[in-house]
Amino acid sequence: MDDITACAAVIELDEYGDILVSACDDKFCQLMGWPGGRISVFPVAFDDLFPGSIISEFRDNLLAFFPAGNSNGSRQTCDLRDGTLWWRFSLQPITERNASSGTRRILVTGSDMLATAKAKEAPETTASRYHTLVDLAYDAIVTMDSRHNITLFNRAAENLFGYSSQEVLGQPIVTLLPENYRAGHPRKVQQFSDAYQPGLRQATPPKMDGSNSVFGRHRDGTIIPVEIAVSKIKMNDEIEFMAIVRDIRDRAQLMELLKKQAATDALTDLPNRREFMDFVKSKLDASEGLSVFILDVDLFKNINDRYGHDIGDEVLRVLARVGSSMMEGNGLFARWGGEEFVAAFPGVDAQVAYKAADQLRQRYERQEFEHTLRVKPIPFTVSIGVTASEAGETDVDQLMKRADRALYVAKASGRNRVELG
Repeated sequence: MDDITACAAVIELDEYGDILVSACDDKFCQLMGWPGGRISVFPVAFDDLFPGSIISEFRDNLLAFFPAGNSNGSRQTCDLRDGTLWWRFSLQPITERNASSGTRRILVTGSDMLATAKAKEAPETTASRYHTLVDLAYDAIVTMDSRHNITLFNRAAENLFGYSSQEVLGQPIVTLLPENYRAGHPRKVQQFSDAYQPGLRQATPPKMDGSNSVFGRHRDGTIIPVEIAVSKIKMNDEIEFMAIVRDIRDRAQLMELLKKQAATDALTDLPNRREFMDFVKSKLDASEGLSVFILDVDLFKNINDRYGHDIGDEVLRVLARVGSSMMEGNGLFARWGGEEFVAAFPGVDAQVAYKAADQLRQRYERQEFEHTLRVKPIPFTVSIGVTASEAGETDVDQLMKRADRALYVAKASGRNRVELG
């Protein structure tokens, strides 16, 4: 038994209640920490051979097994653990025909549980564990060979892309990509392969972040925003590529919502001042001529004072809806702040913008629109200042200051009018 991960010994209890080792193999001695090599003379006192705290615990198990209650031939197991050591012992009483009382001798057999566990770790067991872990992964895992065909497709990938693994294994990886990404995919794979640095990847695992955001294609044609972390691996002397793919649709929707909120006025749902300024700046930088106006509700404070701020807010929402409905083409109607609104008309000169502004002013004055107010229609008028960009002008602030001066003139001239600046 010296060449296997097991040991055996015969332990007996003498007439004085001391434990003796009447036989054992070398492995049992080594396990118990006996430094003197092979034992040639038996019996030997257990305590003389095997001192130590962990052995003391095993000794207590032996003493507990000897009383008369164990004389019925029943077997018992106990474990011996210390750090990386783990042996499991079986204690079997040796029945004697003429025994007058209790158990006097025990056959002890032990096996190395850690070695047994390693022995059971057969290749098929390892492969089964690997496939189980891959299938339980939260993220999609997809691998492809050097010919760009799919070689692995886990359960999360099935849920993400809508295909079963049987349908896609052996199929081109571009099956999972939007059509407009397919032509350039082989070139990107080659670039990644040429630039891949295994040492760097081992020190710094592949990351998922915004720079790795791409798009996948569901079986039904839906485009899916995803993040990927790609690794180059060697399997059976062949190069494969493994991608961990994470569904970020919820995050993408949240980002779009946040972007919209950052560019939108919360009360009127119109573009806000910053969005309007960026829009006008882009048109000026592109040397596109445009006209703008600033609109202000006349005596708006009186509306708030008479009807309350809730009704005042409803007036602003009605004004916003009507103003945005009159924009055509690529124009923009936005909230400037408070009771002021602005509009931009790319490619339109000042006279055309003036005419559009005055038509809008008349609609407000005559209440030529459907009301959504909770009370009867609230009469109000507006004053508007219009201006146009000059040749080569790129300063948005200067452009809007001219419109603001024209608005001031309209206010000073009696309100409810449009002035050109």
